[in-house]
Amino acid sequence: MEEQSKKPELPELKLIAARLKEIRKTKGYTNYEHIAFDLGMSRSAYWRLESGANFELKTLIHICRILDVTLEDFFRGIYLPDSKKES
Repeated sequence: MEEQSKKPELPELKLIAARLKEIRKTKGYTNYEHIAFDLGMSRSAYWRLESGANFELKTLIHICRILDVTLEDFFRGIYLPDSKKES
């Protein structure tokens, strides 16, 4: 039986995941296992973040602090689609 309560995927989550991976590599973390250790996370938990899983803002803030990146810099280039306004 298929699960009917499956939440719709947000394309922005994939963009955030890609940005996270890009910044991690730029900051010298050649693989996700090292940053997972520095963050005090399991490798699988961090891997889910780079795979597009939804996560809490406090996790993102902690990651940005470890990587020495502002939230503004992190989100640079990630845009939300225009909201549709009904008349």
